[in-house]
Amino acid sequence: MRDFFRTLTGRAVLVTAATAVVAVIVTAMVAVPIAIRSVNTQIRTELMDKTVLAVELLTDERPAARKRIADRLRAQDVEIYLIRNGRVDREGLPPRVVRRITAGQTVDLRAPVGGRASFIAGRPLPGVSSGVVLTRGVASGIGLRVLRGVWVALVAGLLGGILAGALLARFMARPIGLAAAAAGRLSAGDRSVRITRAGPAEAVRLADAFNHLAAALQTSEGRERDFLLSVSHELRTPLATIRGYAEALADRVIAGDDTAAAGSTVLAEAQRLDRLISDLLVLSRLEAADLPLDVTDVDLVELIQQAGQAWAARCAEGGPSLTVEVPAGPVTVGTDPGRIRQVLDGLCENALRVVPAGAPLVLAVRAGEHGGIIEVRDGGPGFTDDDLAVAFERGELNRRYRGVRKVGSGLGLALAARLVTRLGGRISAGHAPEGGAMFTVELPYGPGQNREP
Repeated sequence: MRDFFRTLTGRAVLVTAATAVVAVIVTAMVAVPIAIRSVNTQIRTELMDKTVLAVELLTDERPAARKRIADRLRAQDVEIYLIRNGRVDREGLPPRVVRRITAGQTVDLRAPVGGRASFIAGRPLPGVSSGVVLTRGVASGIGLRVLRGVWVALVAGLLGGILAGALLARFMARPIGLAAAAAGRLSAGDRSVRITRAGPAEAVRLADAFNHLAAALQTSEGRERDFLLSVSHELRTPLATIRGYAEALADRVIAGDDTAAAGSTVLAEAQRLDRLISDLLVLSRLEAADLPLDVTDVDLVELIQQAGQAWAARCAEGGPSLTVEVPAGPVTVGTDPGRIRQVLDGLCENALRVVPAGAPLVLAVRAGEHGGIIEVRDGGPGFTDDDLAVAFERGELNRRYRGVRKVGSGLGLALAARLVTRLGGRISAGHAPEGGAMFTVELPYGPGQNREP
């Protein structure tokens, strides 16, 4: 039984049954006083009407007639008192009633008669200081009779509440049961499962939320598979090169002056492999919000000039034409210089991969209204408008252009976007005036920092 009331059906039955019981009890609490008041009002009105009849009949001087009237009234639980010359024929009436009758006044009140709460109605009779008074006890036991009737309503309410609760629980629990079954299939690996949009508005919203979740999970896993394929390919390429040269060295195929060149190739591929693994680790720490940042005042002009000097050597022979554009004064922001340099290096690495020899590669910095702005522009193949919408999604551009042109692992732009966002900045992709791609990084100013144009 305890397990039953832990279910939605059990709780719905319990709530509806409790509601029915409370409704019956409240109804009884209201109905009992109303019923008692109504009955007593009726008794009082009838008693007053009977005094008119009693006065008319008691004017008859015949004792037998008066006795018949008295007997009929007593049969109706009504006591009759006669007042002659200011004296009542028997004891029990309150003195004030006698005084009012002898004074020629009508009486209609509630007072104890013979120790019993009673309604008293009286009228004067023709003659001096004479009258008739009728009394009847206040109704009792009405509340008990009403309460006895409540038990029937209580049982009916309980039965109705249990039935209504069962029907309501079935109606409410069905969408939840369907969602639970669908969630079980989803967790078992069936990403195509969907819930039909039916039932009340809440059930429809639950179905929509589940369907969106299933679709997002399906899409995410598809992208994850593509990303893993891309990364595994990127990992195998330098490993294959390193393995080939290692086997050649072990078999003494490479010897003499060729050894140094082979060592340089192995070193370059190892460094490439190290960069790829580092990017994966940094990206995973960024997504887990576990990457430490060292934020300080940084002059972006000096940072761009240092980056330009470092990349000038790589662009010198058979590479793009590197240009550095900086303003005359400093552009100071609060950021992590090492992480921003990492973003710049990643963007330059991407450009160096696709920009043809002699085409422009521009590193620029300027002061914006809300922060310092860094631009990396090139004269390469650039992006389509559709590419710009997904440029920073992990592995998306790699999936689109694999086999079409040189591509990286698909980590660089995603890593750059995560780093800039963690630093409180914004990064966007667009079309460069040089004809290729343009990446814009905006880093906010800190308190009291320069905003020189």
